[in-house]
Amino acid sequence: MTKIKVLVVDDSALIRNLISRLLEEQGEFQVIGTARNGKEALERIPQLKPDVVTMDVEMPEMDGLVRLPWFWCSVFR
Repeated sequence: MTKIKVLVVDDSALIRNLISRLLEEQGEFQVIGTARNGKEALERIPQLKPDVVTMDVEMPEMDGLVRLPWFWCSVFR
């Protein structure tokens, strides 16, 4: 069975690790990368091509609420 590829985005290393571990323990997810903020996620999404992105809504530099419209515009143009 093909695992769902996930990019975990959060400014807290503790939360990134916790979410990654919880997802990996489910068996159907593969965490293919992490990012500290929306800006890093923006750089990593084209390279990693995740199926799912988990994203904190409040982060420094570029939070999830700012990043989300940029993502949709770049993917669905």
